[in-house]
This record gives sequence, C-alpha cells and structure tokens, in this order.
Amino acid sequence: MLTRRNISTLLLGGLAAGSAAGRALARTPDQPAPFSPRELVDAGHAFFGGVSRGLGQLVEEAGRRWGQPNGYILGQEASGAFFGGLRYGEGKLFRRRGDPGGRIYWQGPSLGFDVGGEGARQMMLVYNLDQAGMYRRFAELDGSAYFVAGLGMSAATAGNTVVVPIRSGVGMRLGVALGYLKFTPSPTWNPF
Repeated sequence: MLTRRNISTLLLGGLAAGSAAGRALARTPDQPAPFSPRELVDAGHAFFGGVSRGLGQLVEEAGRRWGQPNGYILGQEASGAFFGGLRYGEGKLFRRRGDPGGRIYWQGPSLGFDVGGEGARQMMLVYNLDQAGMYRRFAELDGSAYFVAGLGMSAATAGNTVVVPIRSGVGMRLGVALGYLKFTPSPTWNPF
C-alpha cells in the first residue's frame, strides 16, 4: 500500500542523494549541543499524542540521514492543492541556546501533480540553524498519498540549513509537488 510515509521516504532518499540536504552537516565549535532523539520524541509525544510510535521512527530516520538537529518547531498548518497549492502554518521555535526562539509563521506555494487538502500538526527538525536564522525561503519536494489521516516527513533546504517537517495530517491528499516554505516573524497571507 502506498502511504504518505512511503512516498516521503522515497522522495527523501532522492532528495538526500542530489541536494544540499545530503551533504554532511558538521557542527562548528560555537554551536550549542544538538537535541537528542529521546528529547525530540518526548516533545513530540506530548504534542502529537497517539501517533508517537510513528513519530519515533521518523525522528530516527531523520537522525540517520542528517544527524541531530540544533532546533525544532512545534506547530500546525493548513494546506490545499489542485495542481498548484498553498500552505500556511504557525508554531513555536525551540533552540538550545537560552534563546527560546518564540513564535514563527510559514507559508508557501507549490506546483506539481498534487490534489487535496489537509490540516496537520507538525514538528519541524532544524539542522544547522545558524546566524541567518529561519526567516528565508526553503526549497521543498513533498509527496503525499493518504485518505483521512497520515504521518509523513519531507525535507526543505536553504544554504546549509535543512528543515525536516514531520506532519500528522487529517484530510485527503495525493500527489508530488515542488515548492518552498517561507518563514516569517509575523503572519501574512502572501505566500510569495
């Protein structure tokens, strides 16, 4: 059976092989210690509830591919697509340094063979979060195939920073799309 997780895993394999996300993400001495998989699963369990087993598997897979993140976002988003799509979300950024990160918003367009809509709770793992921060565009290739509910992950890159959204969604979605996520400090309806 083709699920969002299976498609996302296949897409991530190709994305990792041919993009900046596949590069080794080395930690510089001035960066704080990354979050451990146990810390991420505990935070996700409190946020996602009953899907934490699948979340644990996705966190392990992300860790295998990119190492340990030095930030993460917990939030929610809504998205819809009919070949062209839009997504809007909001959440809270957590970093290792004493800086709590605060509220963060994201939006973005996509284009591809993608039809449906969803509402999702989301944990985004952030690798190599640097001084440039999150307020920029991250290119993303996303694939979905589910009816009623699903759990999946994708990857988005900007420079050496990688964001891995793990979504637990409710809705109906089928397709593959290329787009980007634009992170902003305040909400906006403009996805571009």
